[in-house]
Amino acid sequence: MTVLVTGATGSVGRLVIDLLLSAGVPVRALTRNPAAAALPAGVEVHEGDLRHPHTLRAALGGVERLYLFPVPESAREVAAIAREAGVRRIVVLSSSSVLDTSGDNHSGEHHRAVEHAVEESGVEWTFVRPGEFAANVLWRWADSVRTEDVVRAPYGDAPRVLIHEADVAAVAAAALLEDGHAGRSYVLTGPETITQADMVRAMAEAIGRPLAFEEITPEEARQSMGTFMPSAVVEMVLGYLADAVAHPPVPVDTVERVTGRPARTFAQWAADHAADFAPRREKPSA
Repeated sequence: MTVLVTGATGSVGRLVIDLLLSAGVPVRALTRNPAAAALPAGVEVHEGDLRHPHTLRAALGGVERLYLFPVPESAREVAAIAREAGVRRIVVLSSSSVLDTSGDNHSGEHHRAVEHAVEESGVEWTFVRPGEFAANVLWRWADSVRTEDVVRAPYGDAPRVLIHEADVAAVAAAALLEDGHAGRSYVLTGPETITQADMVRAMAEAIGRPLAFEEITPEEARQSMGTFMPSAVVEMVLGYLADAVAHPPVPVDTVERVTGRPARTFAQWAADHAADFAPRREKPSA
């Protein structure tokens, strides 16, 4: 049984590869830049791009199972090519945002298009639907932590149920390797509810230095986030936070039910990523 992993250098795909290798399964990896992929020995690396489905044909030869990173623009063609090549099982990295059917959720529409394409292909499927990734903290807060030892954010009391990317990978790997997951949609969260202010305290403990939390207004956050995020995504994030204050999210135990062990806490995630918050060293002047 050979498994093809797309999005192989992504935060989840890379961990899926490690789990498949540990299980002794032949692994192929699809990446746009094989020379820079830095994948483990034993992985058969193929150059390809999900946005250009024809580039997958060589990688799909002899593949029985596929881990699919979500690219909605080409998902229908990718699923069709996979089926033609003999793929019997597709595990999709989706999102719990697909449960929002208001039509206003950018992420939900993005992932729902991929799910529909795979479901309609006729191939056995499993949808892995994580909620908010703990790793989102890196692009939101890491720079100010590295440079100022401070986090500025709105809705400090907003509770989150953040999930470790390693738990998402563990569920995806289980669905790839084991029977009994066909036709299942797995919503994933972390094991606890934790406010943004408490997240900062957990990060401070993990990195071993004090951090300040400064609450800002939603408008200030909108202006700051808008410098590096599309406006639709900014509004989605702010909407999630505002809604969490009024309607606190509830953790689910899907990770434990699928993998047999509890999901990792945010404190565990912070400890695993402590190095990502280390102050950057100045390069010596020439």
